[in-house]
Amino acid sequence: MIHNIALVGGGNISETHARAAVETRETRLVAVWGDNQRKAASLAARHGATCHETLDECLAHRPLDVVLIGSPSGLHTEHAGAAARRGLHVLVEKPLDISTARIDALIADCERAGVKLGVFYQDRTAPDIQWLRNVVTSGALGRMIVVAARVRWFRTREYYSESRWRGTWALDGGGALMNQGSHTVDLLLWLLGEPTRVFASTCTAFHDIEVEDTAVACIEFASGALATIEVTTAAYPGFPRRIELTGSEGTVILEGDRIVSADLRGSAVELPAGAGGSDASPGERAVSATVSDVRGHRAILEDFLHAIETGGRPLCDGAEARRSVALIESIYHSARNGEAIVLDSGQSLVLDVDRDRTKT
Repeated sequence: MIHNIALVGGGNISETHARAAVETRETRLVAVWGDNQRKAASLAARHGATCHETLDECLAHRPLDVVLIGSPSGLHTEHAGAAARRGLHVLVEKPLDISTARIDALIADCERAGVKLGVFYQDRTAPDIQWLRNVVTSGALGRMIVVAARVRWFRTREYYSESRWRGTWALDGGGALMNQGSHTVDLLLWLLGEPTRVFASTCTAFHDIEVEDTAVACIEFASGALATIEVTTAAYPGFPRRIELTGSEGTVILEGDRIVSADLRGSAVELPAGAGGSDASPGERAVSATVSDVRGHRAILEDFLHAIETGGRPLCDGAEARRSVALIESIYHSARNGEAIVLDSGQSLVLDVDRDRTKT
């Protein structure tokens, strides 16, 4: 079955989406639209697609059945919803949008139209991370005790100043946490389950932007695990993302997308191939917004197309992607009000804010 694909957006991530599409079997990139017509036209020309002048024209292109959304985060629901209402399946760059209210509206649009909704949380496809999730869910690490996640990346001042949307509340929805930290928040939820309480602090330490460039949060989970997450785009020269997980039966350390250390007490779990090594370089996402390795995006796209063909559920659908945005909203709320936030099972804010900071 040939899937005809359109791109919405013309920036760096749309180039990644384009490469993932053309490298996926049984797909054809047919249409492109972006608010920046120069960039969109260049993208379309590189990949043999038609560049349209308006979003409506792009979505009316036929044949067409899948749209990849790579526009600014605060426009995701607007653009994906327009595609869904035309009966087109939509696969959206992370975060799904910048608020749970908008996400709920998009999920409803997709359900009414009977189309699939998926999100590019490609870290879920990395072999070492899938191995790690199996170790956690199988109980090989025992009862989860403490987790430390660090995203100490660097972005130049030009990264923000030369963009109309990065570092703004209206279109980025936040700063380092909502944008760069979104993947790691998703992984914490994927690995640890439901959060129950959060306390956080944020600041703008280096960049001239209206949102945070640094955030630190402590998160309690229903399992009893405690996690900390640090995210910044001000850590020169930039370092690989690192997650350290300790359970009652051992500790595993993830650096970038690779397991660099795994010590399990008395476990016969086989380590992933190449475990124990570490890249000498800081990693592309630590210092650059450009994704040179599209294997993860391609894997998400292939999974999404399989879900369309079989009627199954994508690896990360709308409901799953909503969870990370809900937790980020709660972190921002805590930081803004200086209070610990209690979460319900749906990860919505509970009106009774826990004011007893001695527990944090």
